[in-house]
Amino acid sequence: MKPSIGMIGIGLMGHGIAWNIVNSGYTLTILDHPGNQPTDDLRALGVQVVPSLAAVTKAAEIVVLCVTGSPQVEAILTGAEGVVANLRPGMIVVDCSTALPDSTERMAALVQAAGAHFLDAAMTRLPQHARAGTLNLLIGGEAALLETVRPLLESFSENITHIGGVGAGHRMKLLHNYVSLGFMTLLAEVSAHSEKAGLDPAILVDVLAQGGGGGAALQRMSPFLLTGNPQDVPFFISNAAKDLSYYRATAASAGVYQTIADAVGRTLEAVVANGHGQDFVPQLAELLKTQKMPQ
Repeated sequence: MKPSIGMIGIGLMGHGIAWNIVNSGYTLTILDHPGNQPTDDLRALGVQVVPSLAAVTKAAEIVVLCVTGSPQVEAILTGAEGVVANLRPGMIVVDCSTALPDSTERMAALVQAAGAHFLDAAMTRLPQHARAGTLNLLIGGEAALLETVRPLLESFSENITHIGGVGAGHRMKLLHNYVSLGFMTLLAEVSAHSEKAGLDPAILVDVLAQGGGGGAALQRMSPFLLTGNPQDVPFFISNAAKDLSYYRATAASAGVYQTIADAVGRTLEAVVANGHGQDFVPQLAELLKTQKMPQ
């Protein structure tokens, strides 16, 4: 018998994850929330939609979280009506969110004090990969616990890498996202410069691809640079700014050099402050043409 699954966070990433979980034969219960993507297709597959965190937890043996960041994770897990208060011994919480590692460690301790188990399973790639079941997962927690939930994780992922103890998956996600978002922000700035100088964007893309600027970031940015279509990277600039703030916080705690990260973070925060937080990351290439330089 497959374990019953509860899921909280049916957003752009979570919806694809939920789709694959239920299509892999798991019984799935999800939280009804205004931040969810439309759930009619999931309901048609037999997914139960319930109104409270307690109801999700009580219906499940494994609870999967897929929300924006640490404040949301902490609000979901803690409190009189939160997940931790309704855990049963032996249950498992899998956190696929992007989170601060120190918060992850605190939340894991609360879960473990309730007699349950915790795994961070940070994701890389995009909503289209969540739907295709080809996410990459970065795992923090006990190796034996990973093996227990591996069949569930394989239902929505292509690559699963055990990084280390609790919090290590979330820390590695921040390292990854800093590199990925940093590259795309750099490309956006270069594109804005190129266009203002009157250079052909198609030639810019070709020159970068043939030289040192090639790679995944350019592949993801190119559709917008060439056609104005940002849908290849449906990732909000506000979330990019949040991820960079998390990376900068962890870098500061570790006492490592972060001057470049600060510059990327300030760039993203300035765009958000100008009202473009709900634009997608590729649109930075257009927005930075008119963004005022920081004083």
